[in-house]
Amino acid sequence: MVGSRRTEKKNGAGSGAGNFRSSSSFIFRSSFFIFLFPAFFIFLLSSCRYSCPNLDDAALGKYTRDSLAYLYERHYTWNTNLEVCADSVSLVCLPLKDCYNVLRKGDRAVVAEFAVHPADSVDSVWVKLAHSQEVQGWLRESEMMRAFVPLDSVSQAIYLFSDTHASYFIAVFALFVALWLFRIFRRKRLWLVCFNDIDSVYPLLLCLLMACSATIYESMQVFVPETWLHFYFNPTLSPFRVPFVLSLFLMSLWLFVVVLLAVLDELFRQLSPEAAVFYLLGLASCCIFCYFFFILTVSIYVGYLFLAAFVCLFFKRLCVSLKAARYRCGRCGQVIREKGACPHCEAINQ
Repeated sequence: MVGSRRTEKKNGAGSGAGNFRSSSSFIFRSSFFIFLFPAFFIFLLSSCRYSCPNLDDAALGKYTRDSLAYLYERHYTWNTNLEVCADSVSLVCLPLKDCYNVLRKGDRAVVAEFAVHPADSVDSVWVKLAHSQEVQGWLRESEMMRAFVPLDSVSQAIYLFSDTHASYFIAVFALFVALWLFRIFRRKRLWLVCFNDIDSVYPLLLCLLMACSATIYESMQVFVPETWLHFYFNPTLSPFRVPFVLSLFLMSLWLFVVVLLAVLDELFRQLSPEAAVFYLLGLASCCIFCYFFFILTVSIYVGYLFLAAFVCLFFKRLCVSLKAARYRCGRCGQVIREKGACPHCEAINQ
């Protein structure tokens, strides 16, 4: 038959015993991790706030001291640059009545002054914004939060994703379903994470990293929203010199990028370009589903149990991958799980 050369095992008997010992150690590590999981999140949430600088330092001037106090109390301060994200916003020209300056979407402004009006039942904190020397005015802080976004590119990326991620999910999922139905219509096998997966744990690890990122993000929203708000106004891509919970979140994002590159390398090495594109669409849908699922479940405090189960599933898959007998195709030399038709070149291996 085509490609009828007898397949070769990658590992001998001695290496199989080594794989068994390695798998046992992985099982022990995963069990140890599950027991420490609740303690880990308790520690995580206890290290989740920015440390306020020493405002009693005599070397600080009055303006600097007040600016830092506002920064750590309100998460932004004087001279913070903002951009209008709403269609329009009206600035009140106090102390004049019925006098407004209107800013349109895309206009920029800078924080010029703060004021507290205890008699205001809606919001006692008012902020003065300056678009130019002639166009200035006041509005409530709550209205400013809804109508403006920080000018920093990271902050704007956070706002864009938070504001439109639902439509992105629907678009990617709809595209995947359409192509999946087209693939079934043509009666071709569809590669998919966990069901008809490639010979690699990287795709499942990518979904796990997305689940971890979503869990940490929603945990901050539920337990310490002021930490995320401070990061939103003062963003950084470095996982250092930030609270521990933000450090984990940023490291999970960087790891996501690294693992994504590994997935791309594995995909285009094991599959044809057409099958790799279909697989990437399914993987993107799985990652987005993990994001939404853990965002919703963490908010009702059961997401941590699902994340622990996901970790167990990943380690189980990893152990199976390590213990499984591996062969190489006699024609193309690619790794295959069992004898028979090669999924890469369709040669028959005996």
